[in-house]
Amino acid sequence: MAKAKTIIIYMLVVFVLYTIIMSPQRAAELVQVGFEGISTAAQSVGDFMSELVK
Repeated sequence: MAKAKTIIIYMLVVFVLYTIIMSPQRAAELVQVGFEGISTAAQSVGDFMSELVK
């Protein structure tokens, strides 16, 4: 089981590196979308907590 997990992690790393090397602009766009999603989620949680305190 641990061996399968290690193989999957290696495959994921190779895929990410391949994507960055073959299409750096697209990879940058995906990272930006990811960070925007995290930022929006954090803002929403902050708004929710602020409303709970009121």
